[in-house]
Amino acid sequence: MPYTEHFGFRQRPFTLTPDRGLFFPASHQPVLDATRYAVDRGEPIIKIVGEVGTGKTLLCRLLVQALVQEGVRVAFITVPQADRRATLLTVGREFGLDVSDCADAYQALSDHLIAEHAAGRRAVLVADEAQALDREGLETIRLLSNLETDENKLLQIVLFAQPELDRLLRQYSMRQLMQRITFNFTTRPFDPETGMQYIRYRVERTSVGPPPNDVFSRRAMKAIVKEAGGIPRVINVLADRALLSAYAAGRRRVERRDAVRAIEDRTLGDPAQGGRARRWLPRLPA
Repeated sequence: MPYTEHFGFRQRPFTLTPDRGLFFPASHQPVLDATRYAVDRGEPIIKIVGEVGTGKTLLCRLLVQALVQEGVRVAFITVPQADRRATLLTVGREFGLDVSDCADAYQALSDHLIAEHAAGRRAVLVADEAQALDREGLETIRLLSNLETDENKLLQIVLFAQPELDRLLRQYSMRQLMQRITFNFTTRPFDPETGMQYIRYRVERTSVGPPPNDVFSRRAMKAIVKEAGGIPRVINVLADRALLSAYAAGRRRVERRDAVRAIEDRTLGDPAQGGRARRWLPRLPA
């Protein structure tokens, strides 16, 4: 693709799809390490909350990958549903268990987890976008957290969610579940310097030649990170558009004027579509 070749990239460095190969450890590795520590301790429910675009889904996938590699049985729910039976069916399916014809899906799942525990296998439920569970789905999560032997939990639960989950949990009716959440972590936007490190990291990870690949000027990176409010997903969008601006001008370096155009121009094309114009994002708060 001329766009990537022009800047010496193997692939586009800034995309919206979570890419485990481009994980930026400087900011989120501590959250990942702390979450794995809490799981290893056998904590019943662990919660990771962050605003949209701050890297929760990528952390979620990295956690699942690490647990599976360790031989842990993982139920990974990416589209949670509030309905209790739907939640139980999904969890059962993720564990390779069909509970659709069971009169008591909860008991069937309990029996399965008891057998897994007896065989020396740990089971973890990881739910992305957990705020979508709403009150009924969260009550199902509470019931699942009750599955235990005299000494151990049969199922550990890790919830990744937007801040709406915290607002749900503050309701009086959610107090029982809230008491079971023993570890809380937060994904946060990058500060200005870390945001610029993030841009450089992605450029260098996707460049054909050895680092440094100084495609972005410091002023361009600073403008992008500020406009994005430090949110990685928005940084990706703006950085990608700034690269397109420089590419369209035949330059091999992204300057501040390209960052400004990426922020203000609503008709920049998509490089993956040959530069055809499309609608741009609304202006974000600084």
